[in-house]
Amino acid sequence: MDEVVRYTVDGAVATITLNRPQHMNTMSRELLDGTIVALEAAADDDGVRAVILTGTGRAFCAGGDLQGFAQREPAGDGATPGGPRSLEADIRRLRGYMRSSQLLRDMPKVTFAAINGACAGAGLAWACAADIRYCAETAVFNTAFMTAGLSGDFGGTWTLPRIVGPARARELYLLAEKFRAPDAERIGLVSAVLPDDELMPFVRGKAERIAGFAPLTVRAIKANLNDALDVSFPAMLDREADRHTRCGRTEDAREAARAFLEKRPPVFRGR
Repeated sequence: MDEVVRYTVDGAVATITLNRPQHMNTMSRELLDGTIVALEAAADDDGVRAVILTGTGRAFCAGGDLQGFAQREPAGDGATPGGPRSLEADIRRLRGYMRSSQLLRDMPKVTFAAINGACAGAGLAWACAADIRYCAETAVFNTAFMTAGLSGDFGGTWTLPRIVGPARARELYLLAEKFRAPDAERIGLVSAVLPDDELMPFVRGKAERIAGFAPLTVRAIKANLNDALDVSFPAMLDREADRHTRCGRTEDAREAARAFLEKRPPVFRGR
């Protein structure tokens, strides 16, 4: 895997580390490609039960690579061989990269954003696509798209209103003002603010806790929470009944009951 993205697995926890510190971990093509490869590896590895996304240096991810964007040849009609790409080709390329947000949200593992520093634009959208977010005291946030002359991508306009509420999300997107870790916690964007050197051990502990639960149960609860954002209450009751009953028939559910009666920690095997 490209060195701009580090992928490590320790026990049942995978860590994806964005590693362009000199560029505030902005989204170059190499970083985007590497992140998607890492997310796919975590999603497909049955031994991985929780995933942490974080960054190196002073940034989690400061968004798109505006330096590279400014130097890029403008799009054309695609009619001239070897000429600029068409608008449709650029849209397809971007949509392909945006699958990274979908992987963070939809993979059957719990995803954490450990926001170690600057978190802006599409980087903020990545954080919002994760299931759970924690940040360091020095973290700084900004939707940033207004100031970049762009309308927003990587799903942030879908996820952020569902996290902080539609009115607050409109304010954050339309004013594009920086805000710091205490404000991020106050509006519910992050669940806790940690001293910088305590962030990763704290998030690692939470990920290991998740990894200790029955993986089929984790998958079903995450699916329920995702579905609940989009379906009616009766439809949600149907899905809960289906998944709850299926979980109740697993070996892990029987192991949980035995462990409770025997007053010991359960050993879940994902069956």
